[in-house]
Amino acid sequence: MKYITSYFPGLEQKQESQFKAISELYKNWNQKINVVSRKDIDEIYLRHVLHSLAIAKFIQFKPGSKVIDVGTGGGFPGIPLAILFPETRFTLVDSIAKKIKVVNEVVENLGLQNVKTINGRVENTKGHYDFIISRAVAAMPTFVKWTKGKIAKQSQHDIKNGIIYLKGGDLSKELKPYTKVEVIPISKYFEDDFFETKKIVYLPQKYKG
Repeated sequence: MKYITSYFPGLEQKQESQFKAISELYKNWNQKINVVSRKDIDEIYLRHVLHSLAIAKFIQFKPGSKVIDVGTGGGFPGIPLAILFPETRFTLVDSIAKKIKVVNEVVENLGLQNVKTINGRVENTKGHYDFIISRAVAAMPTFVKWTKGKIAKQSQHDIKNGIIYLKGGDLSKELKPYTKVEVIPISKYFEDDFFETKKIVYLPQKYKG
């Protein structure tokens, strides 16, 4: 929890309580349905919560904006961001029903009113979103194909609508087709060694008129 309060000072009391509750909720649920690797569960704040919140260092989502988390797994990065941005509407999608079951329970226990969940594939979901977020569910060309047509045309943020992707390692090959891609090392925001190879990949979407 010290990671969260250190990098995100000035949280409201409700937000702090919600972040504090995360550890116990996931420990309990992980014993029934494994959504966080066993070696990571004790470091959930560093490896999952803070990692998810790196996106909040890159962009501040505006009230009323819509964000979809594709392949959310146990609810990352969507749930930590939904706590931080209570007036932004988050849709969390995963094709695996047992993972969405855990996400639903966590969302309910945290009292998050700004989260909707979908058990299914993103290709079959309806609607348009300001940003599509995810954490390394596929190579970028595959991910772009899955999410085609899901991004709203009108931008209301300082940066254009698009994909914000958390990924690690050497990305040069998979990002080669994208001339406007931006890669930001997470080590720019967080000092811990865990983030040394971790990156935020931002891909703004272009549209035909």
